[in-house]
Amino acid sequence: MTDSRKQPTLAEIADRLGARLEGDGGRRVSGLATLKEAGPDQIAFLANRAYLKDLPDTRAAAVLLTAEHAESCPAATLVLDNPYLGYAELSRMLDPLADAHAPGVHPSAVVAEDAVLGDDVCVGPSAVIESGVTLGDGVVIGPGSVVGADTRIAEGSFLHANVTVYHGVVIGKRAILHSGCVIGADGFGFAHDGAGWRKIAQLGGVVLGDDVEVGSCSSIDRGALGDTVIGDDVKIDSQVQIAHNVRIGDHSALAGCVGIAGSTSVGRHCMLGGGVGLSGHLTICDGVQVTGMSLVTNSILKPGVYSSGTGAMENGQWRRNAVRFKQLDNIARRVMRLEKRGDDEA
Repeated sequence: MTDSRKQPTLAEIADRLGARLEGDGGRRVSGLATLKEAGPDQIAFLANRAYLKDLPDTRAAAVLLTAEHAESCPAATLVLDNPYLGYAELSRMLDPLADAHAPGVHPSAVVAEDAVLGDDVCVGPSAVIESGVTLGDGVVIGPGSVVGADTRIAEGSFLHANVTVYHGVVIGKRAILHSGCVIGADGFGFAHDGAGWRKIAQLGGVVLGDDVEVGSCSSIDRGALGDTVIGDDVKIDSQVQIAHNVRIGDHSALAGCVGIAGSTSVGRHCMLGGGVGLSGHLTICDGVQVTGMSLVTNSILKPGVYSSGTGAMENGQWRRNAVRFKQLDNIARRVMRLEKRGDDEA
């Protein structure tokens, strides 16, 4: 890497992170790596005690760590209360793609005459910007992406290649939308007439707050009536399905393959593990964590950690347990009868 902006000194890094530096502040670094794999021009970090064994032999130029492990480090140290947060900040500082998008509209892009583009906007090859669109300052529209009519995207947002944003969507500041995600497609709305299905027009929109990130191939459907609303700082992994009129509160996080059915409301600071499914028309209060592969069919009104399902086991044992599961209702009734008989005899 030749760009000196991506080869900061340890002193510059310490100042950016608010870390206490022990070592040569003038030394430049160009990347991040694990304790085991870092070379002399890279920084490593120690945020998990499981990797403490790799610290004495690291070849890194410096290590982000807590004060309790600083004396055991053979390299320069950047001491922080939370090294993992320091790593997150430094990763952005060293990201080679952070400034890779020069402002301007590529000749192959199609931009409607009445679209409004702010300062330093980048529209990539073969992108399409439809009528009535507003792009804020510094917005990046990647190659092949489509921004539908009357959509508004606020400053600093970044659409990677081949993102599709339908009409009438509102996207806040500094959003990141990864390739293949679809924002504002029709919700799954149909009425049965006795012989077949009649489509219900989806007349609402989608509103994404500030600092939202949406992973690749995820879908957020537009509302049937009213909007689907994703709050500020919500993080959505890849291959997630969010149905029409769902609401997700600020600072919540959804791991891969989560599915949320229509009109369910998820609170603030919630975490949904991979493969979690939420039925429709539920309320999930603030501060709920649902562990991976759980199915939620009733509202959760008390903060805490919730799980469902059973862990993997040998198939024969699982089949026997499945038979017993079907017998649980009869067993419970028998226990109730026995308890009642015991109370009567007493």
